[in-house]
Amino acid sequence: MRNITQIPPQPLKPEKRIFWNPTIISLPYWSENQYLLVSRIVTAGNHQENVICEANVCYVGSAEDAKPGEQPCTEDDLKLLGPAGGMRCASAPFALNVPPTPAEKCHGKYENFVDVPGFHDPRIFWSGKGEPLMMNLLASSPTHPSLGPLKSYSTLTELTRNPPETRSSIEKNWLLFFQSSGESYIHYDLSSPKNDSSRGRTFAKVLGNGFTTANLTDPLEFSCIFDSDATETDKAKKGGTWHQATNSLRLILCERTDRKCKPSEANTVFFAVIHRKFPNFLDLPLRYERHFMVWSAVPPFDLLGISQHPILMANETASGWTASQNWDDDANNSAIVALTKHSYNASEPFGGKDYWAYFTYTVSMAYAWGRSGIEEVSDKNVGYLDDEVVLGIGIDDMGQGFARARAGDLVQCLRACPGRAEAVLKNAR
Repeated sequence: MRNITQIPPQPLKPEKRIFWNPTIISLPYWSENQYLLVSRIVTAGNHQENVICEANVCYVGSAEDAKPGEQPCTEDDLKLLGPAGGMRCASAPFALNVPPTPAEKCHGKYENFVDVPGFHDPRIFWSGKGEPLMMNLLASSPTHPSLGPLKSYSTLTELTRNPPETRSSIEKNWLLFFQSSGESYIHYDLSSPKNDSSRGRTFAKVLGNGFTTANLTDPLEFSCIFDSDATETDKAKKGGTWHQATNSLRLILCERTDRKCKPSEANTVFFAVIHRKFPNFLDLPLRYERHFMVWSAVPPFDLLGISQHPILMANETASGWTASQNWDDDANNSAIVALTKHSYNASEPFGGKDYWAYFTYTVSMAYAWGRSGIEEVSDKNVGYLDDEVVLGIGIDDMGQGFARARAGDLVQCLRACPGRAEAVLKNAR
């Protein structure tokens, strides 16, 4: 994982704001810069602010290791980003303003939402038609504080969930996915939240102007999400709940360099990040475990698999375990720990590596800038196993970073979903 800074080269004034929860898309090949970056600002008041800029990534070391379009880091870059380099705004970020939707029925513990101006936690992504879109989470709606508008410059559309009685008091983290035909779908829920057995996996087709169908989930599909608390022996792995996290990407299950590979419905899937959220004793976030969910690209869009294990980046740590346990696969660190663990007044991390962050939250996914060939904007959310993906990551609700990885690496080692009931019965016979 590498750092992000909103401070541009030759800034006009000092920057004291704190930025977090970055959402990132790569720009078209003909753009002057590589990425579009939207981040939240830590504010002193009871309101939300987001800023936007175009950004580039600089590299450290040999030019042979640089990714397409990257320039060597300057001394000023390294001063702001650290020794590994990272992503930096090309010009000063400016406020991203979206008109609020009215709040008419915010009752009980949600009454304060009426007085919170501004939209929350935006996600930017490319549609299947090559439109740069933005979805806002946890904004106010006419009947509930819920998912806010979907923005396609320069119009606003409020998304719906039908029938209306299926909506919760709070709706957030919806994601869209797009077939190659351009048809759009909204994925609302993954699994049954605690104490509500009536809600399971839910998605619908977008009909136009934000209106949607009712739930299209195959009624014979078994849930791929389950609660493992009953059989879990590690206390640090108990009490987690599942949440959708990022936008989705379409993935062709072969390599771009394979000339024999021809994209088809049979070798194409969707994938997105989902989190398993674990709270601490105050019911505040302890950690968000990153998993990748994969589902079919053809109706009824069955879930195919979910990461068997949580995915950490190479320099990322997980709260709930000691620093030494986090770095137990680092031979040099283990040697330091072994020498100092039993020394006088030794305490974690025993002279070795410490926690990198208290918790991290994956906000967005996008195919990286600079893929081979002339890329049409309609293909910005489609990729191959050997294409790189950029993950936008929030750090401790007060910082931001990004990571790059091959798409194929992100979707390996999956636990297969059970599929449809009739298929399971057939196999049992």
